[in-house]
Amino acid sequence: MLDVEGIHTYYGDSHVLHGVSLRVGAGEAVALLGRNGAGKTTAIRSIVGFTPPRAGRVLLDGRPIHGWPAHRIARSGLALVPQGRRIFSPLSVRENLLLGARAPGFTLERVFALFPRLREREQQPGGTLSGGEQQMLAIGRALLTNGRLILLDEPSEGLSPLIVREIGRILLALKAERLSLLLVEQNYHLALRVADRVYVMNKGQIVYEGTPAALEADEEVKRRYLGVS
Repeated sequence: MLDVEGIHTYYGDSHVLHGVSLRVGAGEAVALLGRNGAGKTTAIRSIVGFTPPRAGRVLLDGRPIHGWPAHRIARSGLALVPQGRRIFSPLSVRENLLLGARAPGFTLERVFALFPRLREREQQPGGTLSGGEQQMLAIGRALLTNGRLILLDEPSEGLSPLIVREIGRILLALKAERLSLLLVEQNYHLALRVADRVYVMNKGQIVYEGTPAALEADEEVKRRYLGVS
């Protein structure tokens, strides 16, 4: 479904991504791991058109999208759950959810069934929700765009272990529905629980690709690039 081929991305004169390549198949969950500053969020920004790559290609269903504006990329079937949630604080939960809603597929009722807490807080301003509830709201908003590929940038960031487990349950439920997922995470255990395949980034490059089981067995990669023992 998604093919990223040798992209080079810059912030001004700063060369951040150095020939990054990755792929996500239809119905596949892929995790992109790495330490802070490895280039994971820049990779997401490059894919969705916020920071277009200066070289390389991004293809969706074989179609090049790397020269498109971000709104056109979103309409083509990519949905983003951004780092930091980026909800609209003064708007109600319902209003946040419906902002980008497109049919067919996920409906407001399906999102409320997936996140019962959002139904309970439907009329509350988004800014009054807890961090975990705001993350649920950000995921629900992305689902209502009915994209075929969901990109999630650090969905567990700043959340309690209990809420992280709940987010993991939701991601597994979405995976069971054959949605394609690209998950950027620092939470190693959450990523390996959800992913079919894993990439590891370091200093703007992909340094490892494999299955969760293979990564779990590779002590050198875990120690050197992830700080996991």
